[in-house]
Amino acid sequence: MDLYLPIANLSVNALVIVALGFGVGLLSGMFGVGGGFLTTPLLIFYGIPPTVAAASAASQVTGASVSGVLAHFRRGGVDVHMGAVLVVGGVLGSIAGAGLFTLLQKSGQIDVVIGILYVLMLGSIGGLMLHESVQAIRVTRGARPPRPRKRRHHPLVAMLPLRWRFYSSGLYISPLAPLLLGFFTGILTVLLGVGGGFILVPAMLYLLGMGTQVVVGTSLFQILFVTAAATMVHATTTKAVDIVLAALLLLGSVIGAQMGARFALAVKPEYLRFILAVIVLLVAIRMLLGLAWQPDEIYSVELL
Repeated sequence: MDLYLPIANLSVNALVIVALGFGVGLLSGMFGVGGGFLTTPLLIFYGIPPTVAAASAASQVTGASVSGVLAHFRRGGVDVHMGAVLVVGGVLGSIAGAGLFTLLQKSGQIDVVIGILYVLMLGSIGGLMLHESVQAIRVTRGARPPRPRKRRHHPLVAMLPLRWRFYSSGLYISPLAPLLLGFFTGILTVLLGVGGGFILVPAMLYLLGMGTQVVVGTSLFQILFVTAAATMVHATTTKAVDIVLAALLLLGSVIGAQMGARFALAVKPEYLRFILAVIVLLVAIRMLLGLAWQPDEIYSVELL
């Protein structure tokens, strides 16, 4: 079932794209991650241009975040005050990221930059996840658990001026810290098509010192608005959003997320994290090979 993607300017098998979205959604439901950091590399592997893959993945993450935000709102798991500051920073970062995206696009280096950033990002995330999951598995087998970390914001955050109270998070810190954090994730959202939750959640816990009960919901709140802003920025500046591609991905990911959530109940969480870490590292290795491996024929001409 071939379908033409108007922005990507190529025909794809629609069932393959839906299946790809289903797989990412399955992982999202199983592991509690947005899945955006896997969507773009997998689209690139399939042959979608990196610029279109990154822009379209951001719109898919927007749709996938809606149900998660509503669920956390019902449980009181969203710090709207903190989320608003993160969103402001994220929108500003999206605008700055669009300028950087356009600059790299004009220089012809955007595909290489996207690939390098993904190798660095997935390699570091996968390594940290693998280390943490192996430790957790060892604890379940009788090893001594690591000493629990005391919740406290980073000393650099404590040095910033203009402190505000964020009551739901139990914090009294400068809004400049979440503003800068949101700005950084906004740039990544535009460049890579990711929601940024894999960076936001650890940063909220270990840099800002937020309570765990509001971290995931507040992260999804920021992701929802910032990915929507990034999609609008892409649509109006880079013209790289392929709505047909995004719709196919969203169709598969919604179904996959529901099935993944059910499957996750049957497997121990530390083993789930170990599997996800291995998947992330394999994707990083594949991206690295794509950047470094020289083809047999650098230039080729095909006569039709």
